[in-house]
Amino acid sequence: MKVPEAVLGVLENAECTDNKITLPDQLDRKLYLETDKVLKALGANWNRHAKAHLFGSDDTAETAAAALAEVLATGEVTTNSDIGYFPTPPDIAAHLIDLARLEVDMQVLEPSAGRGALAYPIHQAGGIVTCVEQQPDSAAAIRADGYAHQVLEGDFLQMRLGTRFDRVIMNPPFAKFADIHHVRHALQFLKPLGMLVSVMVAGVVFRQARIVRDFRELVDWRGGTITELPEDSFKASGTRVRSVVAVIPGGEE
Repeated sequence: MKVPEAVLGVLENAECTDNKITLPDQLDRKLYLETDKVLKALGANWNRHAKAHLFGSDDTAETAAAALAEVLATGEVTTNSDIGYFPTPPDIAAHLIDLARLEVDMQVLEPSAGRGALAYPIHQAGGIVTCVEQQPDSAAAIRADGYAHQVLEGDFLQMRLGTRFDRVIMNPPFAKFADIHHVRHALQFLKPLGMLVSVMVAGVVFRQARIVRDFRELVDWRGGTITELPEDSFKASGTRVRSVVAVIPGGEE
């Protein structure tokens, strides 16, 4: 969402210490409420004892300065409602498949299959695709279309699959670090010489929460990459959220 100019002015003058943001004194109520809304979207909540807005727990806390830097630079903040699940547009699906260097008859896992916007192009490119989808109607639609080798219904994060795959190609949900949780879970089902390719929210590049820093270290350790997608890549799917693609080679964590 766009951040009002008046709120940006407040945030520019806020005091940032560790995971704490202290706002300037004597804000009128309307401006305070608008600023509070932006800070809550970032993950910071008012703490009466600290007389400041604090970020999360020790495991996920942002440094205040890092959290504000992107907002002040872009004039926007990404909210949880901005980063739900959105179908993969055809051009992005093709790009993911190219990055995966998919070959005919490779075993491919798509763990957030939706209605098959990514799984079907994987099949068309010659992949033998196993889909995971939590929504029964969406899983049924993929089964009815008949292109998937297997359709597993349920919460992917609760699954323990007995198969390892040549490729994992995925567009997971983003909200509350869900993309990181899904990617890390998916890596255990990848063959040692395999490759995972995933759309992720752009915050994995710059956010300083511990879970995000640890994820970047994992990608580096595996010899992977994280690259930005063009602006508005998912506009056709109903969102302007900024996104990236993570490419992670196989290997034990």
